[in-house]
Amino acid sequence: MRLSRSAKVVLGIVTALVLLFIYTPLMLVVVNSFNADRTFGWPPKGFTLEWWGKAFDSPGVREAVVSSLWVAVVATVISLLLGTLLALSLQRYAFFGRDVINLLVILPIALPGVVTGIALNNMFTTIMGIPLSLWTVVIAHATFCMVTVFNNVIARLRRMSPGLEEASSDLGAGVFTTFNLVTFPQLRSALLAGGLLAFALSFDEIIVTTFTIGAGETTLPIWILQNLFRPNQAPVVNVVAVVLIVVSIVPIWLAQKLSGDSVRVSGARVKADAR
Repeated sequence: MRLSRSAKVVLGIVTALVLLFIYTPLMLVVVNSFNADRTFGWPPKGFTLEWWGKAFDSPGVREAVVSSLWVAVVATVISLLLGTLLALSLQRYAFFGRDVINLLVILPIALPGVVTGIALNNMFTTIMGIPLSLWTVVIAHATFCMVTVFNNVIARLRRMSPGLEEASSDLGAGVFTTFNLVTFPQLRSALLAGGLLAFALSFDEIIVTTFTIGAGETTLPIWILQNLFRPNQAPVVNVVAVVLIVVSIVPIWLAQKLSGDSVRVSGARVKADAR
C-alpha cells in the first residue's frame, strides 16, 4: 500500500505524539532520580547523586533486588523447560485435544492479573494448604512466563523442516541425540529470546506477586508500591524505578534483536536453498 506525502506526514506526527505521550513520564522519572529538590519541583533546581547513593545503601532495596532476581531467574528456568516441552509436544505430535491444550497454555497470559492472582492464592492457601513464600511467587510467575517461551519455540518449530530430524533418526540416532545435535542448535536463539522475555516479565510483575507473596517477603515492584507515598523514600523510589526500567528494557531489546536476526538468517537460508 502506497501512502501520499501528506498521509505520511500526518502518520509521522501522530506516531511522534503517541511515543511522546508514552515516554515522557518515563523520562521524568529518570530526571527526578537526579533532582536535588526533594519535592521534585520543576524545572529541577539542581542535580545530585545523593538519591542514588541512598538507594545503593538501603538494605531494603538490596533485599528486594536480590529477591526479584532470584524469582525471575528460577521462574525463567522453569518456563524454559515447560515451554519447550509443551511446544515440542504440540507441534510435533497430533493427538486428541491438542487445540484445547494449546488454548489452555496461552490462556494464563491473556487473563487479567487479578484473576490469576486470586485463583493461585486460593489454590496455594485453601486447596493445597501451602504457606505463601517466594517459591509460590516463582510458581505463579512460571504459569505465564512459560507462554513467552512457548510462543517463541513453537514459532521456530513451524519454520523448521522436520526432514533433518527424520534423517537423524534414520541414521540411528535416538530421541535425545537428535534433539541435542539437530533440534536444539536450531532452537537456541528462540530459547534465548523467550528466556529474556520471561525474565523481564517476571522481574517487574506486581499484580500476581501481590496475591502470592508471603508476609515479610518483598520484591522490587512490591517495595516500590510500599514506599511510593512515603515522603522520605520518594526520591529513592525514583532511583529504583530507573533501575527497573533499565532491567526491563535490556532483555526485551536483546530478545527483539535475536528474533530479528533469526528471521533474517532463516530467510537467507530459504533463498540459498531456492537457488
